[in-house]
Amino acid sequence: MILVIGAGAFGTGLAIALAQAGRDVQLWARDAGHVAAMQTTRHNHTRLPGVAFPPNLLITESFPQTADVVLLCMPMQALAGALPSMAAILNGIPLVACCKGIDLATGKGATALLAEGCPKSPVAILTGPSFAADIARGLPTALTLACANDTVGETLQRLISTPTLRIYRTTDVMGAELGGALKNVIAIAAGIVIGAGLGDSARAALMTRGYAELARAATSLGARAETLAGLSGLGDLVLTCTSEQSRNFQFGRALATGQTFDPAITVEGVATAQAMAKLATAHALDLPITAMVAALTTGQVTLNSAIQTLMSRPLKQE
Repeated sequence: MILVIGAGAFGTGLAIALAQAGRDVQLWARDAGHVAAMQTTRHNHTRLPGVAFPPNLLITESFPQTADVVLLCMPMQALAGALPSMAAILNGIPLVACCKGIDLATGKGATALLAEGCPKSPVAILTGPSFAADIARGLPTALTLACANDTVGETLQRLISTPTLRIYRTTDVMGAELGGALKNVIAIAAGIVIGAGLGDSARAALMTRGYAELARAATSLGARAETLAGLSGLGDLVLTCTSEQSRNFQFGRALATGQTFDPAITVEGVATAQAMAKLATAHALDLPITAMVAALTTGQVTLNSAIQTLMSRPLKQE
């Protein structure tokens, strides 16, 4: 049985896709009213409207006694706080993080938090270019599953793959984790570029230099370059910087145009930019785009001054 923790859009989309493929799936949500509504309507109208639940998808607010794997689909900044109450039940079960980011309080990624909170559990991360609605509707999607133990990774790969959800695996957990986290920061910057009216040429330049920054940061922290050139790095970067569905892109565009952005919508790149800026200082990394996003989202600089700072950087070889 697959337990999906978190009935947001992505958790719901994964649960639907896995259940449609014939898996035994339970989707857990902590809010009793939300659970009751989903049980009655067989939809998640608030987070993933328009996609009906398969008959074999069980919606619950109670943890089952056991599971083959647990997919944790909660916001990154909520993970550390949620783990203590779940650890007694989850410890020993394979855990797969399905969130993208760096914990602002500790500077750690999702797998490090899971390993600390549930030391008996094998841990992995599922990441890559994907939107919940595409997964739920059975549109072809490819993701990366990163697990340090390749034997466990192979088992999880078979369990999570479906006819329309293709899972590639790697043992480079650091690369997959940082690629998925840092692309959100670059996506905010891409939204700022478009919102400020700087054009698609500027966005292409931003994405290219952003990828170089992402790869430089991740490899400095132990990632493999080839991982960052794959789905969890370049693939996810392209999707989130170019699609109107990307929440991080939407946030950046709203920031540049002065529009109000719904605070209930999770934008992982905001906290990740701040966390990565701290890591950059600690590791003497030059990450100008990350620094710009962190400063803009915390109100330390204006949009015009941030753009001017980036454009006036010293000329150099690519």
